[in-house]
Amino acid sequence: MTFARPLALLVLVAVPLLVAGWLWLERRRRAGAARFTSPSLLPNLLEALPGRRRLIPQAFFLLALTALIVGMARPHAHITVPRHEATVVLAIDVSRSMSATDVKPSRLLAAEDAANAFVDRVPHRYKLAVVAFATHAFVALPPTSDRALVHTAIDDLRFGEGTALGDAVSIAATLGQRLRNQDGTVPPESVLVISDGARQGGKTPPLTAAARAKALGVPISAVVVGTAGGVVKAKLFGGFTERIQVPPSPSTLQQIAHTTGGEYFEAASAAQLAAVYRHLATRVGHTSENRELTDAFAAGAIALLLAGGGLSLLWFRRVLP
Repeated sequence: MTFARPLALLVLVAVPLLVAGWLWLERRRRAGAARFTSPSLLPNLLEALPGRRRLIPQAFFLLALTALIVGMARPHAHITVPRHEATVVLAIDVSRSMSATDVKPSRLLAAEDAANAFVDRVPHRYKLAVVAFATHAFVALPPTSDRALVHTAIDDLRFGEGTALGDAVSIAATLGQRLRNQDGTVPPESVLVISDGARQGGKTPPLTAAARAKALGVPISAVVVGTAGGVVKAKLFGGFTERIQVPPSPSTLQQIAHTTGGEYFEAASAAQLAAVYRHLATRVGHTSENRELTDAFAAGAIALLLAGGGLSLLWFRRVLP
């Protein structure tokens, strides 16, 4: 929980001071009463002594005061609520390093299999889009509810050179902004990026793209696939073959996820990759909202005051019929 006016919480110091003052006055009242009467005569004057029950109304009033002070600080809480409509964009790296077979059958094929399983788990009322990126980033499929088209777009991805990561994030983050709900609002959007490395080429720096996505309120979740032993082969002149080490480079994707409020994962096998997508499929149906709780605390304070007043009235009617 966060507070828009945290300094208002300093007023809470008044609550224990009030308790201390009430206890001091209570001692003085008892000392004064003892000088004028005998405790042994009280049973003849009152039908029943309230004992500690008379402290209950005061406790309600103190709780109400505490709730009012906390409400003055304008508390906010992040809560998870279900989405009724949303746009989910899959941004898939198709650079040459994704052909490495350290993740069986290859990084890209494992990513496609996991993405297809993810698509089947996403609620059908959501729209899905596919962005591919290598030397350039491009929209392989604009947002659609047709799952068959999504599967086809994923299966038809082909390898390229380079890794235009920033361009892909920038394009993916804006795809859902053109859509509108029936009430004219833009449905929430999230982006899932699957890649094995940092930027190589492209026009937009990845962190600049991440800042744009954050400004649009689009979280970017990232999955880094691959192991340190990843290798790709390249044909050379004269029939020779070059083996190129392609270990994953997670730092840039970590920063993108952190900047935009998304999640970050690492997958060193097809099974781990599938588990990540299963997790993301359950999370994509909900969104985190920052809600102000001032009204809730005010309503609670009113309820406590009414309860305390009601108990006080009942006690007085019983003691003084």
